[in-house]
Amino acid sequence: MRKVTNTLWRSLWTLLGIGVIWVLSLSYFILSDAHQEDVGVTGPHRPRWLGQAEEQSPKVTLPPSLRDHQQQIQSLQIQIEAEKEKGRLKDEMIGHLRSDELQLHQQVAHMEKLVKLQEEKKVKTDYREEFLTLQIKMAEAEKEKERLKDEIIEDLRSDKLQLHQHIAHMEKLIELEAVKEEDEVEIAKERCSLPPLDGFPDCKAKLEWMKVSWRSDPCYSRYGVNGSLCSFLVYLSEIESWCPLLPGRVIPADEENLEEDTGPAVVRGNLSDLYSSLQKRVEFRWIHQRIVSMEEIWVEAGRSLSAKYNVTGRKAKQILVHPGALTSESGFRIAEAAFSGGPLGELVQWSDLISTLYILGHHLHFSVSKLDLRQFLAFEGSCPTRHSEIEASLIYTDIVGLKQIQEVLKASRVNYRCKLRILDTFGTEPDFNHVTWAQKHNLNGPFGGLNLIPMQFYTMFPHTPDNTFLGFVVQHQLSAKETERLNSTKRQNQALVYGKRHTFWEGKEAYLDVIHKHMEVHGTVDHSASIPSYVINHGIIKGSEVQVLLRQSKVFVGLSFPYEGPAPLEAIANGCVFLNPKLDPPRSSLNTQFFKGKPNIREVTSQNPYAEAIGEPYVWMVDIHNSTDVERALTAILNQTIEPHLPYEFSCEGMLQRVNILIEKQDFCNKGASWPPLSALRVLKVEANTSCKQACQQAGLICEPAFFPHVNNAKDLLIHGVDCQTSELSDSQLVFPAFNRHRKHCVFQSDPLLFSCVRSDRSLTRICPCRDYIKEQIALCKACI
Repeated sequence: MRKVTNTLWRSLWTLLGIGVIWVLSLSYFILSDAHQEDVGVTGPHRPRWLGQAEEQSPKVTLPPSLRDHQQQIQSLQIQIEAEKEKGRLKDEMIGHLRSDELQLHQQVAHMEKLVKLQEEKKVKTDYREEFLTLQIKMAEAEKEKERLKDEIIEDLRSDKLQLHQHIAHMEKLIELEAVKEEDEVEIAKERCSLPPLDGFPDCKAKLEWMKVSWRSDPCYSRYGVNGSLCSFLVYLSEIESWCPLLPGRVIPADEENLEEDTGPAVVRGNLSDLYSSLQKRVEFRWIHQRIVSMEEIWVEAGRSLSAKYNVTGRKAKQILVHPGALTSESGFRIAEAAFSGGPLGELVQWSDLISTLYILGHHLHFSVSKLDLRQFLAFEGSCPTRHSEIEASLIYTDIVGLKQIQEVLKASRVNYRCKLRILDTFGTEPDFNHVTWAQKHNLNGPFGGLNLIPMQFYTMFPHTPDNTFLGFVVQHQLSAKETERLNSTKRQNQALVYGKRHTFWEGKEAYLDVIHKHMEVHGTVDHSASIPSYVINHGIIKGSEVQVLLRQSKVFVGLSFPYEGPAPLEAIANGCVFLNPKLDPPRSSLNTQFFKGKPNIREVTSQNPYAEAIGEPYVWMVDIHNSTDVERALTAILNQTIEPHLPYEFSCEGMLQRVNILIEKQDFCNKGASWPPLSALRVLKVEANTSCKQACQQAGLICEPAFFPHVNNAKDLLIHGVDCQTSELSDSQLVFPAFNRHRKHCVFQSDPLLFSCVRSDRSLTRICPCRDYIKEQIALCKACI
């Protein structure tokens, strides 16, 4: 019995010692950990500004710019009080733990008494079961205390994290407000007041974006952006081109967009090296075929131009050619349809532009996908690149291609904006081009709102002077072998109908019946079953075979559609008269589905307005619904003999001359550049309700939008006999500059993107800048060459 009692005593004292040590250690750990957590939030390491706010808030009055944050700061203080309350609850928890420890000691003392009583009375009762129960309770209490400790620590950490996040958010808000408050002071201090924003409609919006988001990409800081307003202005004017250059600032020489020295541009004597680049891309198959068929003509035109004009001393330029409408991403399938009766106008213009650029001696790079664009136009994050492997001097694309470029480059596109030349068949008028004006006046469409200088749009015909006339080449000259074949071709009493799609012929039977009474009718139609039985259909044939048919025919018959295609000029160049259907009322985007969405409201008065201007005897206007009118025209045509006629501007040499001067002289990157020369300026005062296009045309001139800035101020107008006793700036209309004769009050255009040759007003007299032009080379003035 004594042996058992001794063993029990030893076990009891051992457990008692372990329990006391564990309880004391746990209390010390919780007290220590809680103290550290408290210090982390409210001790000496708390954010300096928060401590100062608590200590000085009774004495400091918040500046006006920070009053909006008083409520957030009060909320933050309430959260800190909540943390103190949690500390009080934690102290209560520790008190309970100490109470449990005391009860444990009391139970141990009670057990000691029971043991002594057992020895004294020699009671054989076994207390082993009660002792084991006590051990289990102690183990459960230990687990519960451990769980409570973990919960307390996790709550403290979570609250601490939220507190730090609130503090960081408040610091950011205060910082933004401080920057906003200091902007005006900084402008005066750094002398970077905002210059006039004429021509930079997006500058203010970009400044606001930079203030909030300049940290979004590290590339901005590498360009010197540091959060100050001046750094924003410097970046947006010198690295990108959203804002005007600050007064007194110049772009450092090592940061200028200097062209790579690629040697002189020499007129090439063949096109063989061009073919390998075209053959690599199936999208250029039709273009390659046309260029090959015209190589002799292009080479001869290059020699002729060099003999007539000085084309030496030019630098070869790196030029990117990206026909967006030909890319698979566009979904138009123009390149595939070219061999099965699809539209050829865009393909003709692209093939002739490529030939022209190559003959003139420039370096061409081709892109027919977004992947090609990414590889050529490498860029760094959200910022333009400082250097790229090949820096493009010019980028020729179309509206589809421009949107693809914008998608690939994003904000970096601004670095290339002034280099863009947009092939635009039907033209883009200033009000449709100006994004804000278009939105305000509901002129939105898939092709407008591009905010370029209107002269950056290159048209197929010279129908709108607000844009630049690029043109194409009429293929009338053939190779020596084909010319020999045509020499034996005699003109027959036959007509060739202009219409490859059978749908173009629908509803035209009566018109064609009148023609058939006078001559044999031929066609090149995709489906013979849908045309009159008397038509001799040759199907879809090559261009050289069409040339033979035109040389055999006396009349090329228009069907009213397609509008403004190249074929009528090819017919005239082959000595074939064009029957040009009148369009009454004139067609436009206001009344014709075909023109819906086109960024203009230009009225098309006939199937081919340019041919209409050529006039008789080469072009006869007819009302296809009036058989008497058709009979009159046919009788006159059959009684006349004409020679082939081709306007110079649609010849290979004419296009080489025009494009060469545009490349050398037309500069949208240099704000100080001025072309055409001011010596060509003629100023007209135009009566109300007349456009500058009409007024200049009536005077034998052409409206020149590049001259608008030179008549948009009182000083220059006084030289031209307009006395502005009072004046104002406005962008409310597209007819400015204009004046009121009775009040002698002038209104000048405040937004240069809204200068317009084609708009008029019923009450204001317009001031129109006109220039002369070379006959059959309307894009160039007489002093331009």
